[in-house]
Amino acid sequence: MAVIDIGSNSVRLVVYESPARSLVTIFNEKALCGLGREVQTTGLLAADAVTKALTSLRRFRALCRVMKVGKVYAVATAACRDATNGPEFIARAEKICGTPITILSGKREAHLSALGVVSGVYKPHGLVGDLGGGSLELIDVRGNRLSSGVTLPLGSLALQDASQKSLKRAQRIVHNELARAPQLAAGKGRTFYAVGGTWRALARLHIIQSGYPLKVMHGYSIPAAEALSFVRRLRRLIAANALADIEAVADARQPLLAYAALVLEHIIRIAKPDAIVFSTYGVREGLLYEMLPAQERAKDGLASAAQALNLLLSRSARHAEELIAWTDSFVRIAKLPETPVERRLRHIACLLSDIGWRVHPDYRGEQTLNLVCHGNFGQITHEGRAFVALSVFYRYAGLREENESPPAVRTLVSPMMLERARILGAAFRVAHLISAARPGVLPATHFRSKGRKLSLIFEHRMVDLVADRAGSRFKQLAKLVGRSGSIIRK
Repeated sequence: MAVIDIGSNSVRLVVYESPARSLVTIFNEKALCGLGREVQTTGLLAADAVTKALTSLRRFRALCRVMKVGKVYAVATAACRDATNGPEFIARAEKICGTPITILSGKREAHLSALGVVSGVYKPHGLVGDLGGGSLELIDVRGNRLSSGVTLPLGSLALQDASQKSLKRAQRIVHNELARAPQLAAGKGRTFYAVGGTWRALARLHIIQSGYPLKVMHGYSIPAAEALSFVRRLRRLIAANALADIEAVADARQPLLAYAALVLEHIIRIAKPDAIVFSTYGVREGLLYEMLPAQERAKDGLASAAQALNLLLSRSARHAEELIAWTDSFVRIAKLPETPVERRLRHIACLLSDIGWRVHPDYRGEQTLNLVCHGNFGQITHEGRAFVALSVFYRYAGLREENESPPAVRTLVSPMMLERARILGAAFRVAHLISAARPGVLPATHFRSKGRKLSLIFEHRMVDLVADRAGSRFKQLAKLVGRSGSIIRK
């Protein structure tokens, strides 16, 4: 299935493998057409932008035909709903696309954007701000409960147009428009979820300038005070034309960065959030999430993604499920403190613990670490990505100093989380060695604790699997949790 998103700045086609809780993108293409470039001053979609957009839509229709897409959904946003020639453009676009195009109202766009964040962020709590070319949508989200949203003409192209490219005029417009957004009053001390391509460009610049080790936009978080300092500094650099040749941002987006930075600066000053979190999930994902049955929507999106990878890449999907129960037992018997969030991440790591088996043995740790750290899935923080990746890394690379994980990734987790990743990796090394990643083995082994001694007991039917190597690995695991370890044949 596919979504065609006709925005004020870009026109985009995204093709997904299937409707599911965890969406898998198999094709994604955008064209920066600038449909909303003159809407504020002329009331019209620019003629050259219309031509460019229709040309892109013809290609998108051909791509859908070549890819045998079963269902195409098409939506249009601020530029098309505000321009007097919007209906005429939509009529022409519908003929080209061969499907109805829904012009989203501002409130509907805000609602879908918030649903996108709900689908891609684990238990979100804060304000969602979706900055497009033509408008800014603001809406409060608490878990899966959404408030009524508001739309404001503060999109980057709209601001550039209305202010006649004067940042001083733009500043007055932003101040006046945000003054009539009551949603901002509820932002103090909470998270502001930034949605939209130009804000993602800001995040990309911050990642580059700060030397941050993970080049993943989704879930990238900046403390609000740091974000405020960054956008102010960025505006000064843009004014001095110091960003003209930067390759990290598309040429068509570079002139819009100052307006996006200006809007974010005012939001931080007024709403006083504690952090800015960037979300690559927005209207398109919200639209498809809304279509899912309630039972499917209620699923954990990260777990769904991990289960899909487990099924696709592991030697035995059922073994990974048994590994979850096995490590549940280990944590309980060893009396390891564990929060619900840590338990959830441990389960995800179990599902991904065998996805690197086809890689050359010398590179399994490195390759799986990169795959997990940069995986295209949501509902996980960057710290969570690093924890899961490190757990699987230690499963493959072992715990010796010469095989230590990359320092940059370790900086993403706390010392306590790093130690937990080492413990979990050591547990995986025991489990995969004794079972050869085959189902039915782990349920025949049990943990027992007595004083400072931790034992792994093999049922009689599995005693032949006991070996010195398994014993030494279990002793290593027991040592990591402050115990002595031994294997017992029942």
